[in-house]
Parts: sequence; structure tokens; C-alpha cells
Amino acid sequence: MRHGKKFNHLGRKSAHRQAMLSNMAASLILHKRIKTTLQKAKALRVYVEPLINRSKDNTTHSRRIVFSYLQSKEAVTELFRDIADKVADRPGGYTRILKIENRLGDNAEMCYIELVDYNENMLKETKKTATRRSRRGSGKSTTTETPAPKTEKPEAKKPTVTETPVEETVVEDVVEVAEVDIPEVETVEETVAEVETVEETPVVAEEVPEVEATETAEEA
Repeated sequence: MRHGKKFNHLGRKSAHRQAMLSNMAASLILHKRIKTTLQKAKALRVYVEPLINRSKDNTTHSRRIVFSYLQSKEAVTELFRDIADKVADRPGGYTRILKIENRLGDNAEMCYIELVDYNENMLKETKKTATRRSRRGSGKSTTTETPAPKTEKPEAKKPTVTETPVEETVVEDVVEVAEVDIPEVETVEETVAEVETVEETPVVAEEVPEVEATETAEEA
């Protein structure tokens, strides 16, 4: 009887299944992202996440246990040296499955399985979205949004009463312009007097020839 054996056998014997998952886990640790079928990715997630969780305890005992599953020194070194630092603050959920188009040959469901902390694009999107929290026994869900940093705007200066001197300066300028116009009137009167004197001069010039004519008549 097979009571309690609910995992997916993937159509393989036990030794074949364990060898396949070991190779896939080593490839995922080294390359951080692999492409496979959806059913294999779900089986791999259950297989590799306990190993990543054990890498937080960097001891010889933990390294030997992980090596017994992976059978790859390079994968064990990468897991305890780099990945352990990335996932140090994460309490679980180290992998992500992204579905893609079905395979052309047999129409199998395909997907990408990747390490969460190595996809920078997804990390930026999760920071922008709001987080949801729910309590047990209540169907209501509350959303908590991270408040944006407040930026203090400079207050606009209100007009003060001390702006009245501007009108005084304008009046002074007008007075100065009026004072400048007074000499122009005097110059016009002078020009009129000059014109009158010019008109009188020809009359004197006409009288001079008459006196000369009388003198020449008396001498004759």
C-alpha cells in the first residue's frame, strides 16, 4: 500500500528521481535560474529549499549533509559562500516559479524556477506594491502601505505692508520728468524772439540805399 505517498513520482524509479533532482538543484544553485516543466519545478522546490535553509548554519556538519544531496563541491561552495548571505534575513520562500508557454512537442507546461533574491526586476516591483495582512477567523484583509517620505515645501512669502515706498518713488520720478520739461518751454520762447529779430533786419537794409541815393543827388 502507498499510504501518505502524495508526492509526484515523475514517472521514474526512486534512484532516477533522486539523481535528477540532485542535478537540477546543483544547476539552480550555480546558475540561479533554470527552465524546466512545471511538475519538475514543483518537485525541485520541495527538494532544494531545505538545503538553502540549512546553508544559514555554516558548519562542517551542515556542509556534509548538503553535499550528500547535491554531490557537487562547486554547488556546496556557492551555496554557503554567496547564497547564504543573500537569504540570511529571509525566513523561507527562497525560490519562485514563473510560468511560460507550453512546449511545442508534447504541449507540456513549461516554467522558469529561480532564486528570489537574484532577480532585481522583481525586487523593485515588490517594494512598490502594498503588503496585505489577514487575521485568522476574519475574512477582512487590511492593506498597509509604506508612507512616502514627506518633503517640506517652502512657504510662499506673503506681501508685506513695506511695499508702499514704491509709490513714493514713482511720484518722485514723475516730478523729475515735469521739472525737465520746463527748460524746453523757455527754449521755445527764445526761438520766437530770434525769429522776430530776423524779420526786422530786412527793413533796415531797405532804408540804406535810399539815403545813398539822396546824397548822390545833392552832390550832383
